[in-house]
Amino acid sequence: MRKLLLMAVCFFAVVSIYAATRKDLKVWSQSMNKDIPVVVIIPDKISSESPCPVIYLLHGHGGNQDSWPGIKPNLGEIADRNGIIFVSPNGENSWYWDSPVNDKFRYETFISDELIKYIDKTFYTIDSSKGRAITGLSMGGHGAMWNGLRHSDVFGACGSTSGGVDIRPFPDNWNMKDYLGNESENQKRWDDYTVINLVDGLEDGKQAIIFDCGVDDFFRDVNINLHKKLLEKKIKHDYIERPGSHNSEYWNNSIDFQIMFFKKFFDKK
Repeated sequence: MRKLLLMAVCFFAVVSIYAATRKDLKVWSQSMNKDIPVVVIIPDKISSESPCPVIYLLHGHGGNQDSWPGIKPNLGEIADRNGIIFVSPNGENSWYWDSPVNDKFRYETFISDELIKYIDKTFYTIDSSKGRAITGLSMGGHGAMWNGLRHSDVFGACGSTSGGVDIRPFPDNWNMKDYLGNESENQKRWDDYTVINLVDGLEDGKQAIIFDCGVDDFFRDVNINLHKKLLEKKIKHDYIERPGSHNSEYWNNSIDFQIMFFKKFFDKK
C-alpha cells in the first residue's frame, strides 16, 4: 500500500512538472476576411509580472497549424522549462507572402501584423522585438526568413530549418506560381520574392539569425548559397549542417538547437 501511495505521489509530481496549456484558436484576419486556425502552447508560469517571449513556428507545404505540435509533441515541456510561448498558425500553401496576384492570400500581413497584435493582446507576452522569434520548416523556413528579415522591428530573431530560401530553382513546384505567376513571365517578381535576395538590404547585428539544413536535403544547395552570401556581406548568423534529410525526424532534432539559440537571444533582453 505504501509503495502504491509513493508511486501515485511520484506520478502526480511528474505530471505537475509540465502543465503547459494548448489552445486551439481562430484568429480573424481583416486583410483576408476570414478566420485563421492557430495553435498556441502557453507555459504554466505566466503572468503580468512574468510575461513570456514568443516563438512563431511556421509549417511546410501541405501542412497546417498542427504540423509542429505533431513533429515536436513535447513542445509543452519545452514551453514550461524555458518560459516560452509557441504559436503555430495555419499558412495554407501560401509561402507566407502577400501574393501580388491573388489578394485572398495575404499571409505576410497576417503573420507579421495581425497575428502579432492578437497574441500580444490576448496573452502575457514580451511585446517587443526583443521577445519575438520566428522560424519554420521547408516552405515555412522561407516564410519565417521572409517575414523575419523584412520585419526586423517585429522579430528580433529569425530562423529556418530545411528552408526553401531561394525559390527560383523550383519554378514549377509547391504552388509558388499560383501566388507569383509563372517564373518565365515574371522573373523580376521571382527575384524580388525570394529570401536570398533580401541579404543585400540587411544591416549586421540588427537581428539574430539561425538556419540549418540536412546534408541529404534537396534544399541544401540554396541554404549553402544563402550562408555564403551572408558571409560575403559580413552579416552575423549561425548556419548548421547535420546528417539528415527533408523529414520530421530531422526537424524534431533541429528545432531543439534553434530554440536554444532563441532562448539565448531572449535572455539578453
